[in-house]
Amino acid sequence: MNIANKLTLLRVGLAFVCIGLILRDSLISLLLALVIFILASLTDLLDGYLARKKKLVSDLGKILDPIADKILIIGTFCAFLELGIINAWMVSLIMLREFIITGLRFYGLNKGVVLEARRLGKNKTVSQVTGICVIFIALILSKIFPASKVVFFLYSICIPVLMWYVVLITVFSGIHYFWANRKAIRTF
Repeated sequence: MNIANKLTLLRVGLAFVCIGLILRDSLISLLLALVIFILASLTDLLDGYLARKKKLVSDLGKILDPIADKILIIGTFCAFLELGIINAWMVSLIMLREFIITGLRFYGLNKGVVLEARRLGKNKTVSQVTGICVIFIALILSKIFPASKVVFFLYSICIPVLMWYVVLITVFSGIHYFWANRKAIRTF
């Protein structure tokens, strides 16, 4: 168990704490959840950096890292769904893409074929993290200034438009992933 894998496991633990705090839905719990979400997201960057820099890439890390990412992102989106902030069909499409691609990557690893992550997939992750942070900001501001025009704008315009973008880039990156890896997938 190297430091990169320990950071990945830490991200899983932080994800569950974050989800629990979101569901408490108070100003303090949402502020703490935002901080924990940011820390968990940073562990994703750090564990990848350490694994490459210190040559700590392991089979365990190849399996744990994407699972930890999915727990953090999908779990957070599901918590927002529970609060009624985003639509179920959006979360469903995000989950579907994530499970299919992750399953395909694991199947490829089992067959000895590495399906590379693509730049668009990294952009997808950035859009998801950005969307989650904007939703956190809206939730926190709604606790402080419940009737403000800024909060109304965030809930009525910003979050819906941003979530459409997140869903579109998530789905499109999944399609692109299949297309870009079509030759490797045919070898299965």
